[in-house]
Amino acid sequence: MRALLQRVTEAAVRVDGEVIGEIGQGLLILVCAMQGDGSAQSAALAAKISKLRIFADDAGKMNLSLRDIGGQALIISQFTLAADTARGNRPGFSQAANPQDGRALYETFIADMAALGIKTATGRFGADMAVSLVNDGPVTIWLDQ
Repeated sequence: MRALLQRVTEAAVRVDGEVIGEIGQGLLILVCAMQGDGSAQSAALAAKISKLRIFADDAGKMNLSLRDIGGQALIISQFTLAADTARGNRPGFSQAANPQDGRALYETFIADMAALGIKTATGRFGADMAVSLVNDGPVTIWLDQ
C-alpha cells in the first residue's frame, strides 16, 4: 500500500458541499491500495504511521508520534497515488488495485488505524471529494508498505 501523509493542524473533506469528515491536529492520510496488496500490508502501514515520530516535542524536535499526541487521522482513498508517469504525458494507473479490492483495503486500513487507538474520519471511496487542510510545518511524507 502507498500513503502520502500530511501533518495538519486541521483538515476536512466535503462531498457535494457537505462536510463528511474533519479532524483537528493530526494527519491527513491519502492512501492507495496497489495490485497484490492485502491485509498484511494494511496492518503494517497503519502500525508504521501510528508510530512515526513527526510531531514536535517540548524542545521543538520531531520526536512524537500520532499516538503520543492523541492526534487524529483523516483518511482519504486516492488511487492516483499509483500514477505511472514513466512514458508519455498521460499517467497510467494500472498498478492500483481494482476498485473492489481497493475499497476493501481502504476499509481495512481505516479499521487498522482505529484498532491502534487513532480517532479517524474518512472520505467516501470513489466520490468526487474536496479536501481542505492546514499543513503544519509543512511536513509531507511518502510511504510504501
